[in-house]
Amino acid sequence: MKVIWLGHGSFRIETGDKVMLIDPWLSGNPALGDDQHEAALAGATHIVLTHTHFDHVVDVLPLAKQLKIPVVGQYDLMGFWGESEGIETVGFNKGGTVDLGGVRLAMVPASHSSTFTTEEGLRASGSEVGYMLMAEGKTLYISGDTGIMADMDWMGDYFKPDVGILSAGGHFTMDMAQTAYAAKRYFDFEIVIPCHYKTFPLLEQDARALKAGLPGVKVIEPEILTAIEI
Repeated sequence: MKVIWLGHGSFRIETGDKVMLIDPWLSGNPALGDDQHEAALAGATHIVLTHTHFDHVVDVLPLAKQLKIPVVGQYDLMGFWGESEGIETVGFNKGGTVDLGGVRLAMVPASHSSTFTTEEGLRASGSEVGYMLMAEGKTLYISGDTGIMADMDWMGDYFKPDVGILSAGGHFTMDMAQTAYAAKRYFDFEIVIPCHYKTFPLLEQDARALKAGLPGVKVIEPEILTAIEI
């Protein structure tokens, strides 16, 4: 399995014949150049969405229509888009698990918000979520945007994820110290990959506090379009 960072909270996960785009943000993403978009999208089979803030959703509908691939996400939003946008969707809800052709994806809670901009202002859209991605004998926890929450206790105990892809930039999500606390208290990760950082000046710019708080855990600061082998 390969985990490939596209900047901010966006990832490309390659496993078997599946290529999952997690919250793909291309348009205006300061970490991902226009000349890197083709490599980011090549062979994509699914789009997986955690919530609808612009830095996670702005490219989802255009890409679904361009690439003709399904969007996987929270039931209410997927139902709305399936009817209004004419795209293929896989809608399910927290507590549910879907099989995407050999990749099992379980939806788990997150503690954040989920809104999008309209001419009338911000509107709510479904709810924010995270995922446990299970493939090749490994379980990856994709936190999405979240703060520390008590649900991490049962999530860590029940799913026992090997890898944490964790929002850690602060301001909108956990910061590095909080992410280290949550990872140490609730999980037993072999590998932690921070995300949702470095994109803007108000976010944390490195993972020093995360590494200091997780002795014995392999903390990998991802590089754009550079595969991390799991």
